[in-house]
Amino acid sequence: MHFISEELDNYIIKHTQQEPELLQQLTRETYQKILQPRMLSGPYQGRVLSMLSKLITPKNILEIGTYTGYSALCLAEGMQKDGVLHTIDINEELEDFQRKYFNLSSFGKQIYQHIGDATKIIPNLDISFDLVFIDADKPNYPTYFKLIIDKMNTGGVILSDNVLWSGKVIQEVAEEDLSTKALLEYNELLVKDKRIETVVLPIRDGLTISRVV
Repeated sequence: MHFISEELDNYIIKHTQQEPELLQQLTRETYQKILQPRMLSGPYQGRVLSMLSKLITPKNILEIGTYTGYSALCLAEGMQKDGVLHTIDINEELEDFQRKYFNLSSFGKQIYQHIGDATKIIPNLDISFDLVFIDADKPNYPTYFKLIIDKMNTGGVILSDNVLWSGKVIQEVAEEDLSTKALLEYNELLVKDKRIETVVLPIRDGLTISRVV
């Protein structure tokens, strides 16, 4: 679903900073070798993630949903020199692909991969975070929020992707559509929770910025 015209979208992309060459290579190889390449954040949203991270200058970052590592590398661009990024994905088949590109970047030694169920991994991370990016299975979004909120530093930021879900959040929801139901619950959770302040951006499939107060 396009929230603005394709013509205007192209203009926006043309006047946004270009992604680094390494991310262009990652994108090409993802489309050549990996299923569902549309799951990539893409150059425009990637620059948004990079810019937000640079504004926040986080020391500790958590990413829930690694895929092929594109968004992790974008977030790492704003990380402090002694910072670390923990990224979680359930698909062990992508681990080597991710690590290849992490190591080709200047952030390789600062990125820690976790393979498995994020709902079980997060409670064992004894770390407080300055920046969290949620871009994984939609039915677990409310659970992820509940698991990370007490691990956030004051002023920390939670970024949540796909919160508009191709416009399904304002359409009649089918009984079996668990993802849309979960996102509706999640969006309500974010706007009502007094521990954070939230703004929804109509970027690509919807990106929420929530700041811990």
